[in-house]
Amino acid sequence: MNAADTAFILISSALVMLMTPGLALFYGGLVRSKNVLSTVMHSFILIGLVSVLWAVLGYSLAFGKNLGGIFGGLEFAFLNGVGMGVEGSPAPTIPHLAFMIFQCMFAVITPALISGAFAERMKFAGFLVFSVLWLLLVYCPMAYWVWGGGWMQQMGALDFAGGAVVHMSSGSAALVVAILLGKRKGHGHTPFIPHNLPMTVLGAGILWFGWFGFNAGSALAANEVAANAFVTTHMAAAAASVAWILVEWLHNGKPTTLGAASGAVAGLVAITPGAGFVTPGASLVIGALGGAACYGGIFLKHKFGYDDALDVVGVHGVGGTLGALLTGVFASVNAQGLFAGNPKQLWIQLVSVLATWVFCGAMSAVLFKVVDVTIGMRPSEEDEVRGLDISQHSETGYQL
Repeated sequence: MNAADTAFILISSALVMLMTPGLALFYGGLVRSKNVLSTVMHSFILIGLVSVLWAVLGYSLAFGKNLGGIFGGLEFAFLNGVGMGVEGSPAPTIPHLAFMIFQCMFAVITPALISGAFAERMKFAGFLVFSVLWLLLVYCPMAYWVWGGGWMQQMGALDFAGGAVVHMSSGSAALVVAILLGKRKGHGHTPFIPHNLPMTVLGAGILWFGWFGFNAGSALAANEVAANAFVTTHMAAAAASVAWILVEWLHNGKPTTLGAASGAVAGLVAITPGAGFVTPGASLVIGALGGAACYGGIFLKHKFGYDDALDVVGVHGVGGTLGALLTGVFASVNAQGLFAGNPKQLWIQLVSVLATWVFCGAMSAVLFKVVDVTIGMRPSEEDEVRGLDISQHSETGYQL
């Protein structure tokens, strides 16, 4: 056991945990005031719900021994055998408990990301049941395939901190749920204006801050790879924020605060799969391309007619996909991509991208239909018009 590595991972775990309240603020500021608490609740409640599920079953399914090639085994259920020593830990220099809690924070934020797509129009009960099923039957298999010894890891797919496991999986689910749930009441002729952009910018800042734990911590040690991931993370976010507002300025004639915040998040998403595999110079390119591509990605919903309320598909789906493919191009640190003389890596990345979108999308559709048929996913039209804060939680965000 290494004390420095252990301290670094515990601090990184705390940073990743802070990202989910940051996401709550980011999303909460983007909706109308009558739905701010319900939107914040989607993220905040998952800190509790997913943490319990992770301890009871999720961690074992994601990182236990092979169970039919799809899941990990059940030997770590209820954290049995997950102790204070390094025995059984996938990271050889930190306690098994430290690795488990670090991965728990990833599991917490991923279903919370999906909630931006269906903001302002989902029943809270349906949300809870869908999130439980999605975590166990979509997130856990993905984590096992990519990080737990599953087929994607064996194939050689590069995903340093969750391009597939976190961002593409949530983006794929967001697209499916947005389509199946239908558009918000008044969509297309009623303006949906963000009620508190300062809240959103604060949330983006917290996400940027926490992302250092997300990416640098994924080195699983306080070493040179963590330092590289820290720098590439920051540079990609910075480049993407600038690129987004430049493209927006040229397209719309004005740079917006929301654009700067969204661009930073887009860059963070794009660099996630390659943070520990590319150089800082390459991260500037990935960030800039990610900011520009995700700005274009937010217009896909207008072209194809689905209501992705807070642009989960355009930012996390597009950014995660682009980042995974560019990792196959620019990887040169501890892995070799196209520009380092290994064109095969780009093909491996493409296979992993397609498999992630198909699996996560199909499973999300099945789970949505099951929950919708049993307890329902959408509130009544009257409840939606009143606002979900009142109709789902008997609260209001503001007393003005």
